[in-house]
Amino acid sequence: MPDMTQPKKTSGGMRALPLIVILGIAVVGCFTLRDYLTFDTLRDNREALLAFRDAHYGATVAVFMLAYIAIVAFSLPGASLGTLTGGFLFATFPGALFNVTAATLGAVLIFLAARWGLGERLAARMETGEGLVKRIKDGIDDNQWSMLFLIRLVPAVPFFVANLVPALVGVPLLRFAVSTFLGIIPGAVVYTSVGAGLGEVFERGDTPDLGIIFEPQILLPILGLCALAALPLLLKAVRGKKGL
Repeated sequence: MPDMTQPKKTSGGMRALPLIVILGIAVVGCFTLRDYLTFDTLRDNREALLAFRDAHYGATVAVFMLAYIAIVAFSLPGASLGTLTGGFLFATFPGALFNVTAATLGAVLIFLAARWGLGERLAARMETGEGLVKRIKDGIDDNQWSMLFLIRLVPAVPFFVANLVPALVGVPLLRFAVSTFLGIIPGAVVYTSVGAGLGEVFERGDTPDLGIIFEPQILLPILGLCALAALPLLLKAVRGKKGL
Protein backbone atom coordinates (compact mmCIF):
# COMPACT_ATOMS: atom_id res chain seq x y z
CA MET A 1 0.00 0.00 0.00
CA PRO A 2 1.26 3.54 -0.66
CA ASP A 3 2.44 5.55 2.32
CA MET A 4 -0.47 7.91 2.99
CA THR A 5 1.58 9.91 5.48
CA GLN A 6 4.04 11.01 2.81
CA PRO A 7 3.47 14.73 2.18
CA LYS A 8 2.66 15.69 -1.36
CA LYS A 9 5.29 17.67 -3.17
CA THR A 10 4.27 21.04 -4.42
CA SER A 11 4.25 21.14 -8.20
CA GLY A 12 6.69 23.39 -10.01
CA GLY A 13 3.86 25.54 -11.33
CA MET A 14 2.46 26.15 -7.85
CA ARG A 15 5.88 26.98 -6.47
CA ALA A 16 6.44 29.53 -9.19
CA LEU A 17 2.97 31.08 -8.73
CA PRO A 18 4.02 33.87 -6.29
CA LEU A 19 6.81 34.96 -8.62
CA ILE A 20 4.48 34.81 -11.63
CA VAL A 21 1.96 36.98 -9.77
CA ILE A 22 4.66 39.50 -8.87
CA LEU A 23 5.91 39.68 -12.45
CA GLY A 24 2.34 40.01 -13.76
CA ILE A 25 1.51 42.86 -11.37
CA ALA A 26 4.84 44.52 -12.22
CA VAL A 27 4.00 44.50 -15.93
CA VAL A 28 0.45 45.77 -15.39
CA GLY A 29 1.63 48.40 -12.92
CA CYS A 30 4.30 49.64 -15.30
CA PHE A 31 1.62 50.60 -17.81
CA THR A 32 -1.18 51.68 -15.47
CA LEU A 33 0.60 53.48 -12.63
CA ARG A 34 3.51 55.28 -14.25
CA ASP A 35 1.33 58.31 -15.01
CA TYR A 36 0.11 58.51 -11.39
CA LEU A 37 3.22 57.75 -9.32
CA THR A 38 4.97 60.93 -10.40
CA PHE A 39 6.51 64.03 -8.90
CA ASP A 40 3.63 66.11 -10.28
CA THR A 41 1.13 63.96 -8.37
CA LEU A 42 3.03 64.55 -5.13
CA ARG A 43 3.24 68.28 -5.80
CA ASP A 44 -0.48 68.59 -6.61
CA ASN A 45 -1.54 66.67 -3.48
CA ARG A 46 1.06 67.94 -1.03
CA GLU A 47 -1.32 70.03 1.07
CA ALA A 48 -3.80 67.17 1.48
CA LEU A 49 -0.99 64.76 2.40
CA LEU A 50 0.46 67.12 5.00
CA ALA A 51 -2.98 67.78 6.48
CA PHE A 52 -3.69 64.06 6.77
CA ARG A 53 -0.27 63.47 8.34
CA ASP A 54 -0.85 66.19 10.93
CA ALA A 55 -4.27 64.77 11.82
CA HIS A 56 -3.37 61.06 11.68
CA TYR A 57 0.37 60.62 12.04
CA GLY A 58 0.34 56.91 12.93
CA ALA A 59 -2.06 56.02 10.13
CA THR A 60 0.03 58.03 7.67
CA VAL A 61 3.14 56.09 8.63
CA ALA A 62 1.32 52.78 8.26
CA VAL A 63 -0.26 53.61 4.89
CA PHE A 64 3.01 55.04 3.57
CA MET A 65 5.05 51.99 4.57
CA LEU A 66 2.46 49.55 3.17
CA ALA A 67 2.46 51.45 -0.12
CA TYR A 68 6.26 51.49 -0.24
CA ILE A 69 6.44 47.76 0.55
CA ALA A 70 4.01 47.06 -2.30
CA ILE A 71 6.02 49.22 -4.72
CA VAL A 72 9.21 47.30 -3.95
CA ALA A 73 7.67 43.83 -3.66
CA PHE A 74 5.84 44.14 -6.99
CA SER A 75 8.60 46.17 -8.68
CA LEU A 76 6.15 48.96 -9.44
CA PRO A 77 7.25 52.33 -10.79
CA GLY A 78 7.73 55.02 -8.16
CA ALA A 79 10.40 53.73 -5.77
CA SER A 80 12.38 56.97 -6.01
CA LEU A 81 9.18 58.97 -5.54
CA GLY A 82 8.38 56.85 -2.49
CA THR A 83 11.73 57.70 -0.94
CA LEU A 84 11.22 61.40 -1.64
CA THR A 85 7.72 61.21 -0.15
CA GLY A 86 9.12 59.65 3.00
CA GLY A 87 11.42 62.64 3.43
CA PHE A 88 8.70 65.12 2.51
CA LEU A 89 6.23 63.74 5.05
CA PHE A 90 8.53 62.70 7.89
CA ALA A 91 11.79 64.67 7.42
CA THR A 92 15.18 63.04 6.96
CA PHE A 93 14.67 61.23 10.26
CA PRO A 94 12.56 59.24 10.90
CA GLY A 95 11.77 59.33 7.17
CA ALA A 96 14.96 57.48 6.26
CA LEU A 97 14.18 54.79 8.84
CA PHE A 98 10.68 54.31 7.40
CA ASN A 99 12.08 54.18 3.86
CA VAL A 100 14.82 51.67 4.65
CA THR A 101 12.50 49.44 6.68
CA ALA A 102 9.77 49.39 4.03
CA ALA A 103 12.24 48.82 1.20
CA THR A 104 13.84 45.94 3.10
CA LEU A 105 10.48 44.28 3.81
CA GLY A 106 9.47 44.62 0.17
CA ALA A 107 12.81 43.18 -0.94
CA VAL A 108 12.38 40.24 1.45
CA LEU A 109 8.97 39.45 -0.03
CA ILE A 110 10.24 39.27 -3.61
CA PHE A 111 13.33 37.38 -2.41
CA LEU A 112 11.13 34.74 -0.76
CA ALA A 113 8.90 34.46 -3.83
CA ALA A 114 11.89 33.98 -6.11
CA ARG A 115 13.62 31.51 -3.81
CA TRP A 116 10.48 29.45 -3.26
CA GLY A 117 9.67 29.39 -6.94
CA LEU A 118 13.09 29.00 -8.51
CA GLY A 119 15.96 29.65 -6.14
CA GLU A 120 16.06 26.43 -4.13
CA ARG A 121 16.06 24.20 -7.20
CA LEU A 122 18.51 26.38 -9.09
CA ALA A 123 20.88 26.57 -6.12
CA ALA A 124 20.72 22.79 -5.71
CA ARG A 125 21.55 22.28 -9.38
CA MET A 126 24.46 24.70 -9.15
CA GLU A 127 25.70 22.93 -6.01
CA THR A 128 25.71 19.51 -7.68
CA GLY A 129 26.92 20.85 -11.01
CA GLU A 130 30.43 20.90 -12.36
CA GLY A 131 32.75 23.23 -14.20
CA LEU A 132 32.13 26.96 -14.53
CA VAL A 133 28.63 26.93 -12.98
CA LYS A 134 29.93 25.23 -9.82
CA ARG A 135 32.86 27.66 -9.58
CA ILE A 136 30.53 30.64 -9.83
CA LYS A 137 28.33 29.22 -7.05
CA ASP A 138 31.36 28.51 -4.85
CA GLY A 139 32.73 32.01 -5.46
CA ILE A 140 29.48 33.63 -4.36
CA ASP A 141 29.19 31.35 -1.32
CA ASP A 142 32.73 32.19 -0.20
CA ASN A 143 32.14 35.94 -0.39
CA GLN A 144 28.43 36.37 0.30
CA TRP A 145 28.62 39.31 2.69
CA SER A 146 30.96 41.29 0.45
CA MET A 147 28.95 40.54 -2.68
CA LEU A 148 25.64 41.39 -1.02
CA PHE A 149 26.90 44.73 0.27
CA LEU A 150 28.46 45.57 -3.09
CA ILE A 151 25.27 45.06 -5.09
CA ARG A 152 23.42 47.28 -2.62
CA LEU A 153 26.00 50.04 -2.49
CA VAL A 154 26.79 50.32 -6.20
CA PRO A 155 24.23 52.79 -7.64
CA ALA A 156 24.34 51.10 -11.07
CA VAL A 157 22.84 47.79 -9.84
CA PRO A 158 19.01 47.82 -10.25
CA PHE A 159 17.19 47.13 -7.00
CA PHE A 160 15.06 44.43 -8.63
CA VAL A 161 18.18 42.56 -9.81
CA ALA A 162 19.76 42.85 -6.37
CA ASN A 163 16.65 41.18 -4.91
CA LEU A 164 16.51 38.28 -7.35
CA VAL A 165 20.14 37.21 -7.73
CA PRO A 166 20.70 36.31 -4.03
CA ALA A 167 17.52 34.20 -4.06
CA LEU A 168 18.71 32.28 -7.11
CA VAL A 169 22.07 31.34 -5.58
CA GLY A 170 20.83 30.20 -2.16
CA VAL A 171 21.70 33.17 0.08
CA PRO A 172 20.20 32.72 3.59
CA LEU A 173 17.22 34.95 4.35
CA LEU A 174 18.71 36.62 7.44
CA ARG A 175 21.93 37.46 5.60
CA PHE A 176 19.94 38.91 2.72
CA ALA A 177 17.73 41.00 5.02
CA VAL A 178 20.62 42.38 7.11
CA SER A 179 22.77 43.26 4.09
CA THR A 180 19.80 44.88 2.36
CA PHE A 181 18.86 47.00 5.38
CA LEU A 182 22.42 48.20 6.01
CA GLY A 183 23.46 48.42 2.37
CA ILE A 184 20.67 50.74 1.24
CA ILE A 185 21.06 53.19 4.12
CA PRO A 186 23.54 55.57 2.38
CA GLY A 187 21.44 56.04 -0.76
CA ALA A 188 18.20 56.16 1.20
CA VAL A 189 19.48 58.90 3.49
CA VAL A 190 20.58 60.99 0.50
CA TYR A 191 17.24 60.74 -1.32
CA THR A 192 15.23 61.15 1.90
CA SER A 193 17.11 64.37 2.64
CA VAL A 194 16.22 65.57 -0.86
CA GLY A 195 12.59 64.76 -0.11
CA ALA A 196 12.79 66.67 3.17
CA GLY A 197 13.59 69.80 1.16
CA LEU A 198 10.74 69.39 -1.31
CA GLY A 199 8.74 72.17 0.33
CA GLU A 200 11.22 74.75 -0.95
CA VAL A 201 11.41 73.01 -4.33
CA PHE A 202 7.63 73.21 -4.67
CA GLU A 203 7.66 76.90 -3.77
CA ARG A 204 10.22 77.59 -6.54
CA GLY A 205 8.29 75.50 -9.05
CA ASP A 206 11.35 73.31 -9.64
CA THR A 207 11.87 69.54 -9.70
CA PRO A 208 14.18 67.66 -7.30
CA ASP A 209 17.70 66.85 -8.43
CA LEU A 210 17.91 63.05 -8.18
CA GLY A 211 21.35 63.14 -9.74
CA ILE A 212 22.69 64.45 -6.45
CA ILE A 213 23.87 60.96 -5.55
CA PHE A 214 26.47 61.26 -8.32
CA GLU A 215 27.88 64.49 -6.91
CA PRO A 216 31.48 63.98 -5.69
CA GLN A 217 30.68 64.78 -2.05
CA ILE A 218 28.01 62.05 -2.08
CA LEU A 219 29.41 59.52 -4.53
CA LEU A 220 32.96 59.37 -3.13
CA PRO A 221 31.91 58.24 0.38
CA ILE A 222 29.63 55.60 -1.18
CA LEU A 223 32.50 54.40 -3.37
CA GLY A 224 34.62 54.27 -0.23
CA LEU A 225 32.06 51.94 1.34
CA CYS A 226 32.13 49.86 -1.85
CA ALA A 227 35.91 49.59 -1.53
CA LEU A 228 35.56 48.41 2.07
CA ALA A 229 33.00 45.81 1.01
CA ALA A 230 35.30 44.63 -1.79
CA LEU A 231 38.39 44.48 0.44
CA PRO A 232 37.83 40.85 1.55
CA LEU A 233 37.54 39.84 -2.10
CA LEU A 234 40.83 41.55 -2.93
CA LEU A 235 42.59 40.00 0.06
CA LYS A 236 41.41 36.51 -0.93
CA ALA A 237 42.57 37.11 -4.50
CA VAL A 238 46.02 38.22 -3.30
CA ARG A 239 46.37 35.29 -0.91
CA GLY A 240 45.26 32.91 -3.65
CA LYS A 241 47.98 34.17 -5.96
CA LYS A 242 50.61 33.85 -3.24
CA GLY A 243 49.51 30.27 -2.65
CA LEU A 244 50.16 29.34 -6.29
